[in-house]
Amino acid sequence: MTILILTVFVVILDQVTKYILRSSMSLYESRIIIENFFNFTYVTNDGMAFGINFPGGFYIFTAVSIIMTIIITWYLWKERMGSLMVRTSLAFILAGAIGNLIDRVLYGEVADFLDFSFWGYRWYIFNIADSSVTIGMILFIIYSIFINTPEKSVKPVI
Repeated sequence: MTILILTVFVVILDQVTKYILRSSMSLYESRIIIENFFNFTYVTNDGMAFGINFPGGFYIFTAVSIIMTIIITWYLWKERMGSLMVRTSLAFILAGAIGNLIDRVLYGEVADFLDFSFWGYRWYIFNIADSSVTIGMILFIIYSIFINTPEKSVKPVI
């Protein structure tokens, strides 16, 4: 499964960027990359997406991450001869799940640093793993809605 090379590459990229972040910046430090648009801002998140958290959430999020990683790996194996777009989307989702799971297991929290603002509005700070999951989900949704339509998936009886 050569598509797993993509997963490994994204996980390594995610972990290397987080290592550089942790070793070169202090927590909550921000560095301007493009004025009024893009910063590196070091924050951590012990909850799930967008800082959502609740008591015991760390254990629940970690357990769910492990279960979802297993399910996505199984689905990727099941689709090994399927559509390249589906396999690519799953590889991105898997890479993101693994990248953030590594952080949760090793550090108890996920490091985020990609900080964008548009016309004075700031988006949530995120990381490579988060981006990978987003790209994977977008590809999967595009495939599901526009490429694998019900008319195309119906096989003729003849």
